[in-house]
Amino acid sequence: MTRLRGVFCIGMLALAPYMALQPTAIAEPVQVFTDYSVSLIGLPVAYLSFKTEIDGASYQISGSLRTSALSDIVSKTRGNASVSGRFGKDRLRASRFSVAYSTDAKDHRTEVRFNNGNVSSATSTPKRKRTAADWVPVSADDMRAVLDPLSGLVFPAGARVCPSSLPIFDGESRVTLHLAEKGVRPFRTKGFVGDAIVCAVRFEPKAGYRKGSSTIRYLQKLTSMEVWFAKHEEGGFYAPVYAKVPTKIGQVVVAATRFGG
Repeated sequence: MTRLRGVFCIGMLALAPYMALQPTAIAEPVQVFTDYSVSLIGLPVAYLSFKTEIDGASYQISGSLRTSALSDIVSKTRGNASVSGRFGKDRLRASRFSVAYSTDAKDHRTEVRFNNGNVSSATSTPKRKRTAADWVPVSADDMRAVLDPLSGLVFPAGARVCPSSLPIFDGESRVTLHLAEKGVRPFRTKGFVGDAIVCAVRFEPKAGYRKGSSTIRYLQKLTSMEVWFAKHEEGGFYAPVYAKVPTKIGQVVVAATRFGG
């Protein structure tokens, strides 16, 4: 798994929050800016910045990721992600999701198009090698009734914040995130002071992975992953502001340094 792709897997817990303003609450086009820092054992490894534009029932988000100066010593990564779509009754429904990044001068790009929650097309360059005997292929059924990795962790006000399962497809892999509410914790950052709802997270791979992968096995066994959701009062939505994911070399923390504005 590349450095940036690993960040985006963790980014299921971090990248989504920017699109969730509800059209019923917004009469005029709105822009929302949100920033995150990603740290490993307390050391900064990456930064994420996003701009979301909402116009009626439509949304568009564009964001960027860059590794820190410390991480650049080992491997330099720069990337961009975007998603656009419309608001559904209780979910954001993406029509197009894309991510492009460069790691040590090697370029990667993935694009997924959706139609009513189903994947209509998915392309990645360069293509991922799938020759391993223990490879679990992605079937047509795996791409039905799924969420993109940016919109998947956004919940409109009134919706259940810690749903029992979230089916995610990122263009190459299909996973399910299982959430369970753990309580409420105080959270403070630029643009927000208040309580956040804490959800435990369990990772379940479905397709597009190697059964023998040590990383996949490790993630499956984790029982201490968490994501915290805070409410954006103006927009009327809950979005991630904090997440922690233990790794083999230490804990990764994704924290909002700015939420809203």
